[in-house]
Amino acid sequence: MGTQRNGFKKEHFILSVDVGTTSIRGHVYDKEAKIRGSYITQVVPLFPEVGHVEMDPDALWKGFITVVKGAVQDAGVQMRQIEALGISSQRSTFTTWDRKTGVPYHNFISWQDQRAADLVKSWNRSCTMSAIHGVMKVLYFLSRQKRLLAASLIVFSPQHVTFRLVWVLTHYKQVRQAVAEGNCCFGTIDTWLLFKLTKGQVHATDYSNASSTGIFDSYQMCWSGLLCSLLSLPLSIFPKVENTGHDFGSTDQSIFGVSIPIMSVMADQQAAMFGECCFDVGDVKITMGTGTFMDINTGSKPHTSVAGLYPLVGWKIGSEVVYLAEGNSADTGTAIKWAQNLELFSDVMETSDMAYSVSDSDGVCFVPSFSGLQAPLNDPKACASLMGLKPTTTKSHLVRAILESVAFRNKQLYETMLKETRIPITKIRVDGGVSANDFVMQLTADLFGRKVARRQHHEMSCLGAAFVAGLGAGYWRSQGELKKLHSPDRVFLPQVVPKGGADSRNREYIPVLQSWERGLRRSMNWYSKP
Repeated sequence: MGTQRNGFKKEHFILSVDVGTTSIRGHVYDKEAKIRGSYITQVVPLFPEVGHVEMDPDALWKGFITVVKGAVQDAGVQMRQIEALGISSQRSTFTTWDRKTGVPYHNFISWQDQRAADLVKSWNRSCTMSAIHGVMKVLYFLSRQKRLLAASLIVFSPQHVTFRLVWVLTHYKQVRQAVAEGNCCFGTIDTWLLFKLTKGQVHATDYSNASSTGIFDSYQMCWSGLLCSLLSLPLSIFPKVENTGHDFGSTDQSIFGVSIPIMSVMADQQAAMFGECCFDVGDVKITMGTGTFMDINTGSKPHTSVAGLYPLVGWKIGSEVVYLAEGNSADTGTAIKWAQNLELFSDVMETSDMAYSVSDSDGVCFVPSFSGLQAPLNDPKACASLMGLKPTTTKSHLVRAILESVAFRNKQLYETMLKETRIPITKIRVDGGVSANDFVMQLTADLFGRKVARRQHHEMSCLGAAFVAGLGAGYWRSQGELKKLHSPDRVFLPQVVPKGGADSRNREYIPVLQSWERGLRRSMNWYSKP
């Protein structure tokens, strides 16, 4: 267990950092996967103009360093006791920088940024896309290759890097110049951190992060030459794609005083999936944070979707690749934060009691689409709305309607997933800050008609990256060993109301769900160009 020093054994640890949308948090884990020390700092988003969401790369870098040092200090251990570092990060947030100096050409452009929404829309409607869809359908008909079917159904989304990168190349002359000189690096947050941690030695990412950009071909497991030539994206700027569990190099000694091996970089939702030990086909995890992300393990094959579920690489460890299909809803935590800013409540923990204090939402329905609606509706122009307000409406009714909308979106994603993948669901695990809300958890279990398990730790992305790093460093031996380390869940069972039979609870909610769906439709296509 580490080296003999001064006659006694020094314990070793795994350090993992999760760079999220609102915070950077770091945890030091021991052999039992218990957290021995933590540190958290806020991420400050920048809104330079309407619809633009950015982050300062240098502030992010400084925040990362602070968190690493803070977590190790909080654990009361020394840097040299850290056996490996794992990094999990939000996906599809990117910047470009100078290969020689490491200076960024612009701020990070966030996955929430809408600057390319119109570009996306016009491409999705273009003759070129119709032609590609047509050709791919014919090729699929002749060859029956799943990836051609996927290509015949592809629609672009503003959440993917693709068109935000097109936007950057169109608007920033400096970036075009650097590309021409072969001096431009593109990278998501993980790639930028690797570059900085190794003092420019490493320009790399892993399969989970690459597959989340929308520019990666998950069938061929490489950057998509077809897409790049179609959109004139230069392949030269992209990082090398490595396994999720890989020795990415060590941190430069000048940063932390010792050099620490970086043994995993992982996209946050895939990391949460790994942290939840959803290693088997049919395992589902739902992360309810700033947004809701629902992922199902589809095994060794990418899932080809018709309704906007996205085929992702979950992780690649050794020669084994695990694929996921994912649906998401962008504004879960955002909606709750917004309600708090309006002072509908002071402490998030009281929202569950407020919702239970009234028997229903008094006909109020809330549509949580501050940044459009995702699968299966896929409408970036939808607006957030509150409908059915009456003079009798109280704060508790509003809070209940907001929490109900979170569970209703869960139900929508879940139904889409069942219909689309046709994979029997083995288990459902929920994490993320919003999962602490018992009302949302119970209603989700009722609507699914399934047992839903919640972890004691809500921060699974950090744990997932730590697990992968620890496996790579030989700190843990196998996925089987990791399953045994899991802390017990709180389980929510669908509640049955005796007189109505097995799914009466579900039936009770059908009219509410239907009027909510009507509200959704009325919120759609609200923001049209003047």
